[in-house]
Amino acid sequence: MTFLVRFRLAAFVLVLLAIAAAAPAFAQKLGPDGAPNPTASVTSQRELLQQVPRITGRVDIPDTKASVLIQPAGRTWDYFHQVLLRWGGAVVILGTVALLAIAYLILGRLRISAGRSGQKVVRFEAFERFAHWLTAASFVVLGLTGLNITFGKALLLPLVGPDLFSDISQVAKYVHNFTSFAFVVGLVLIMVIFLRDNLLEKGDIDWLKEGGGFIKNRHAPAGRFNFGEKLVFWLSIAAGIAVSASGFLLLFPFYGTDILGMQLAQVVHAVVAILFIALILAHIYIGTVGMEGAFEAMGTGEVDLNWAKEHHDRWLAKKLASESPPSATAAE
Repeated sequence: MTFLVRFRLAAFVLVLLAIAAAAPAFAQKLGPDGAPNPTASVTSQRELLQQVPRITGRVDIPDTKASVLIQPAGRTWDYFHQVLLRWGGAVVILGTVALLAIAYLILGRLRISAGRSGQKVVRFEAFERFAHWLTAASFVVLGLTGLNITFGKALLLPLVGPDLFSDISQVAKYVHNFTSFAFVVGLVLIMVIFLRDNLLEKGDIDWLKEGGGFIKNRHAPAGRFNFGEKLVFWLSIAAGIAVSASGFLLLFPFYGTDILGMQLAQVVHAVVAILFIALILAHIYIGTVGMEGAFEAMGTGEVDLNWAKEHHDRWLAKKLASESPPSATAAE
């Protein structure tokens, strides 16, 4: 057998092997009936969703965001919104209510130890109370309408049906959006009015050492605001800024941000709002059923003299020293 014959034989064998190897690939492009399958070579959905950060196409309109066909991160965001946020929010809010109930059962209502004196001292002026109640009222509206977004489908929809739930949610959305402006105004007013009185002082350490006055027979000295109130103030300011900034990104979508930025804004807005609600629930508890005489400070602007002595003695001493002698004499 000549070299040429051997070369042709080897080449023929290689061709047969190549055809045998390629046969399965060709077979996959045929349907069960042997007809060609035009979708056999199309990229699978799994492979598409593995693309980062998103799958885009080509569009002729100026809005380039419309070219985003699928964003795999959107599924993560949807799982967060529909599952993690719902369960996490329920745990945080209901857990806070349970802890406050336990605190009430153990400590009861903190009474004025010396009883009411019958004498009043001005604690908050009218404009200070206006700023507080503007922020508080708008916060309650924002909280209720916002919670509908998270829990409405699970709690309200089964009770009222889809048609009424749709109407309620639409109204809640507009109320939520427009009330946000009142909340921001109130937040700014509170920052300006109460910032100086909420700066940390050395006396706040003494308040902590005495257990904030929650331990019986231990007096906790404090200025106009004690350390606990200052902590609520600064946490509220930080949370208020976070929910306001993220909320305006959602209110005016895609101004300076993209789809991923919008999703992050929604996550921040929702998480901070849930924690903010838990904080304010504790604040409401202390200011109402948790402590005798506390609500009067923001309700009427005046507090009982003995209450002021027990909870804000340093502030009371400065206030009486700056007032006329008859007031100081009456306080004695």
